[in-house]
Formats: sequence, C-alpha cells, structure tokens
Amino acid sequence: MMRINLLPHREIKRKRQQKEFFAMLGTVVALGVVVWFAVHLYLSGRLEDQQGRNKYLEDQIALLDKQIEEIKKLKDQVAALLQRKKVVEALQANRNQTVLLLDQLVRQLPDGIYLKSVQQKGAVVNITGYTQSSARVSTFMRNLESSPYLENPNLIEIRGTTDQSRRVNEFSLSVQLTRPKEEEPDSGKKPSPLKTGAVNAK
Repeated sequence: MMRINLLPHREIKRKRQQKEFFAMLGTVVALGVVVWFAVHLYLSGRLEDQQGRNKYLEDQIALLDKQIEEIKKLKDQVAALLQRKKVVEALQANRNQTVLLLDQLVRQLPDGIYLKSVQQKGAVVNITGYTQSSARVSTFMRNLESSPYLENPNLIEIRGTTDQSRRVNEFSLSVQLTRPKEEEPDSGKKPSPLKTGAVNAK
C-alpha cells in the first residue's frame, strides 16, 4: 500500500491562507485609514466653514452693535432737540400769553374799575384793584368769563378801603388762562386779530 505525505501540502495551504488573511487585513486597515482620512478631511472642512460663518456672524453682530449705538446717540440727540424745541415753544407761548392777558384785561375791564396789580403764576392770574361798587366787580367777572382766553373767574375778597381820601372797594380775584375757544365749524369766520392795550392802574 502506497503512503503519501500530506504535511508539505498542508503547510503550503496554511501559509497561503495566512498570506491571504494578512493581505485582507492590510486591505481593511488601508481602507479604514482612507475612510478615516476622508471623514477627517470632510469634518475639518465643515468645521472651517462653520468657523468662517461664526466669524462672519460675529463681525456682523459687532457692526450692528455699532449701528445700534449710533442710532441710540441719534435718538438721544433728537430727544434733546425736541426738548429744546418744547422749551422754546413754551417761552414763545408764555410771551404770547402775557400779551393776550393784557389785551383781554383791557377789553373786559368795565368803567369804574382800576387795577392795582396783575400777577401770573402758571395758568392762574391773580388780579387786585379798586372799584366804586361791588356790582362793577360782578360785571368784570362776567366779562372775564365771556373771554375766549380766560375762564373760571373767582372772587377772593372785596372790602371797603380809602384811596387818596376817597372811599372805594378793594377787590381781589383769580382767573385762569386758557386756549382760545374755537368758533362753530359752519360759521366760516376766523378769530379776529387781537390788539394790545394798556391796563388802567391806580
């Protein structure tokens, strides 16, 4: 019976299998390295792009912050200018109020009444004067009530006194300045211009 030694054949097969295994292992490792490198490059690119976008956003935010600060400064300047405008308008209105007040006092002052002093504190005007009779004071108050620039006359005091050896009544009243009363829409008339006058005082 013939015997065949298979050991060399098995050894050759085993070495071939080892070579194939290491070759496959090298291929897998190389493929893994390639995949890892490709993923690394992709993620690095994405990271750089995101960092670039973040930098752009930060620059734009800083620019917007500067613009907001400039807008805030402009708003502060506008508010300051408006405040100055209000002060100028208030001064102008106060100057006109004095003229209107004197004009209205001259217009509404009846005969037999002489004003001693006129003091204005804001919208309230305090008036003191002399009259021959208390009825003339009532007429004066009615005239003030009918004025388009004066309202709410209030008699504070009236008492007998002597002025230059004459027996007279000294009175004190207050009245409020107001805006002109608007005429009826269908009247078609405009308020007549006011004329300034002098207040009789004694």
